[in-house]
Amino acid sequence: MIDFEPWDTLLRQYVDQQGRVNYLAWKTEQPQVLTDWLSKQKNLSLKSHTQPQERLALWINLYNALTISRILELYPLDSILPKIFGIPNWLAFLWFFQRRVYYIFGQRYSLAQIENQILRNELQEPRIHFAIVCASVGCPLLRSGAYFPEQVIQQLDEDAHRFINNPQKVRYDSHSQTLYCNKIFQWYRQDFLKVAPSIPEYIGSYLKTDVPLTVSTPISYLEYDWSLNQRIS
Repeated sequence: MIDFEPWDTLLRQYVDQQGRVNYLAWKTEQPQVLTDWLSKQKNLSLKSHTQPQERLALWINLYNALTISRILELYPLDSILPKIFGIPNWLAFLWFFQRRVYYIFGQRYSLAQIENQILRNELQEPRIHFAIVCASVGCPLLRSGAYFPEQVIQQLDEDAHRFINNPQKVRYDSHSQTLYCNKIFQWYRQDFLKVAPSIPEYIGSYLKTDVPLTVSTPISYLEYDWSLNQRIS
């Protein structure tokens, strides 16, 4: 079994309650701890992680740890979307997620592979979209603690409530009767529609509002913020 405690300790130390990461302090004080922890997983066996909740906790933790580890290597940076002469470099951005450079359990993975093949296709849990982070302001807030198999379902439910009730991610405008929401609901629409008849109805099952959201509720997607989700202390 993987020991998530070192990862949990780092998150509690360097991530605040708003999900912002103190990369400067992390890189200054403990630059190697996360890398060392990840390296210990390289030749472990996956066979002991067979239950869905074990696999969920395992792969969410690894996805986030690999992402944060890469950001720590690159830090300081202002955005996870590189620019050349002010123009977004989408090729470099996609390369960040598509490169199979992470050696775990005796084989190489990319972040995209972990997300799409394992978390989305195999485990079929749409709430992972409120848990895995790309390190930008627009993505879900990083939890200040690790995911654990015996708690992961409750943790994902908390993540969904936190994301959907954050006005920067989701809000309903009663004047225009429009639901404004994060583009995650657009990009991964099919995942949410596996468990709800429509995006507004999925959001409505979590959003604290007196207005019933229905299939006919108009949706407007918010501009995505690719700047680095960091805390400067």
